[in-house]
Amino acid sequence: MLQPDQTKTRAVDPRSDAFVTSFGSFLLDGKILDELAVRRAQRAVSQSGERFDVVLIRLGLLSDSLLAKAFAEFYGLRLASPDDFPETALLADIVPFSFLKANRLLPIEETAERLDVAVANPFNLDAIAALAFMIERPVDFRIAAEGDIDSAITRLYGAGVIKSEAVDRPEASGRETAIEDDVRRLEDMASEAPVIRLVHDLIVRGVDQQASDIHIEPREDSVRVRFRIDGALHLVETLGLALRAAIGSRIKIMARLNIAERRLPQDGRIKVNVRGREVDLRVSTMPTLWGESLVLRILDRASVELDFLKLGFSGSSHQKFSGLLAEPNGIILVTGPTGSGKTTTLYTALKGLNSVQRKIFTVEDPIEYQLPGINQIQVHPKIGLTFATSLRSILRQDPDIIMVGEMRDLETAQVAIQASLTGHLVLSTVHTNSAAATITRLLDMGVEKYLLASCLKGVVAQRLVRRLCEACAKPVTDTKAALGFAQAAGIDIETALGGEAPRLRKAVGCPACRQTGFAGRTTIFEILSISHNVRSAILASSPERTLEVAGVADGMHTLLQNGLTKALCGETTPEEVLRVTRFEECQDTFTDPTINAAS
Repeated sequence: MLQPDQTKTRAVDPRSDAFVTSFGSFLLDGKILDELAVRRAQRAVSQSGERFDVVLIRLGLLSDSLLAKAFAEFYGLRLASPDDFPETALLADIVPFSFLKANRLLPIEETAERLDVAVANPFNLDAIAALAFMIERPVDFRIAAEGDIDSAITRLYGAGVIKSEAVDRPEASGRETAIEDDVRRLEDMASEAPVIRLVHDLIVRGVDQQASDIHIEPREDSVRVRFRIDGALHLVETLGLALRAAIGSRIKIMARLNIAERRLPQDGRIKVNVRGREVDLRVSTMPTLWGESLVLRILDRASVELDFLKLGFSGSSHQKFSGLLAEPNGIILVTGPTGSGKTTTLYTALKGLNSVQRKIFTVEDPIEYQLPGINQIQVHPKIGLTFATSLRSILRQDPDIIMVGEMRDLETAQVAIQASLTGHLVLSTVHTNSAAATITRLLDMGVEKYLLASCLKGVVAQRLVRRLCEACAKPVTDTKAALGFAQAAGIDIETALGGEAPRLRKAVGCPACRQTGFAGRTTIFEILSISHNVRSAILASSPERTLEVAGVADGMHTLLQNGLTKALCGETTPEEVLRVTRFEECQDTFTDPTINAAS
């Protein structure tokens, strides 16, 4: 019951020499891959017996989206994108979820005469024929990216990962004590195919949903899996207690950690291939009451865009930050809590500063993304390679610019100051709540105020707020309260919006944003330049409040002001801005007559 133009792949064996040769030639002729990459994949096919297209993905030579586009052109088939996918599940009461998941078939359009489905594998015609038999009507298929299909199936038909088949063993005491004490049994459990598939599936789903972290948390009677997406945690899975030891052991083996050690925290790294692209995972284990809690931090290079405008820096603030980066020497600090995008901001700055005329070093813990043309150093405190010792050695390498992952102690701060005073530009991060608090933190750390006043060029404090979903956000009709609050925060609305009318919007929720009303994040920030007034306040050992007043008087827009301006432009909501800022602590600033006059 296949359509006539859909049968052209029926007689094709994707493992055959004929297909490998013809499709390889197509990739070469279309300049999709070079000759070296095609030969590498062809050798892998002959050695492993895998399908040619599968090998291309696993070797990272093609992404799943590029492969789908190549198949569509090669066979003259239609291409399907996520925009073609339905908002609600089709035939959910007829076609089992397990069948769609196993065969990667997504029904996308239904009529009384036929059904259109998106497929990742155009050679799996038997599954398409089985679907046609199930629904008793012809089936027409389009090619789509594997990751897009998996995400849509999970979203529309349920988060059905492998559960029951994996390590389904009775528990004698309910606590798996005997199993956990036997390291060999743990290794055997972690090596079983269902557990391997389960862990891999969780990682792939996390990457597909653009999660920043995967949290695997043991409970008294279950194992909870949550993804942090756009800064908020979402429950995605509740697994059986029997999986607790197996999942933990599998992740430890992948991260090369000690699976027998469950009393102490451990840190490791995993490098995996997802949809044809390389993804790094930072793994952290922590012993808790009911077992080890695991957090996998996803570092997906493909999803990170090192562009100030895309990060949320624009207008005069972008020019101000660019002016700081143009300084020939001194220290520029980026501050904020964990997960606020500090490292991404510094990487973006380094990308703009990188050139053949400059020698750039970074000292990081860990190295999150590899930057071409930049010398990156991973610290190893256990062997004495700390931030401070690395910095001292770097100074003998004749650098122009140095990025220090974090100023954690006085020794690191002192070496960074020495570097800046000898003609180097130093970029670094500090964990504080505001730009002004960074100065008081360094003084409390023991840095001499005259040194800080002379070498510090500027501080950027930042937070990440969720962007409104463009598919479902709706205008706010009653804007009086929000506009009044913005004015109370010291914002000149007409100037901030460039004379345009406010565009306040509210979150609604739709399938595209998982019913949250938000999709993606943007940066809100405050940039404290070390002007004459701020420098005088530092030398006078002024408190944080005075430093902030001096900064605002010199033109600094606070985190709250910057965030509310973005809310007035329709990028986010005032409520979201207030979630990550502290209006009460800044209220005096906004009622100070000096600052109001400056604003």
